[in-house]
Amino acid sequence: MNLRVLASLLLLMAAPAFAADVDGKWTGSLDTPNGPVTVSFQFKADGATLTGTTTGPDGHSVALKNGKVDGEKISFSFDVSFGADPTTFNYTGVLQGNEIKLHTDFMGQGIDYTVKKTG
Repeated sequence: MNLRVLASLLLLMAAPAFAADVDGKWTGSLDTPNGPVTVSFQFKADGATLTGTTTGPDGHSVALKNGKVDGEKISFSFDVSFGADPTTFNYTGVLQGNEIKLHTDFMGQGIDYTVKKTG
């Protein structure tokens, strides 16, 4: 019985080691009616907490908020102002090797694209 408890505790302590390696810079392209737009993210995981930045439409860095890591899954949000009240973009993603498949929603339209690790 004690051996099972010890083995279970070791597995629980090792779980963060199996978490996705999301740290670093990720870049991709998002197709829009006005042509492709380059998107980039800088991620840093600390246990189950994800922090980082993205580049806003004005070229300035925008901090991510509510970031989470759950194995290969990530989620986060950020606020962008288009000249009026800020709009919050909520993202979910799945890490697959050196790619993250991302999903967000803008005005009821689902947007899916992929970013690749660049640094």
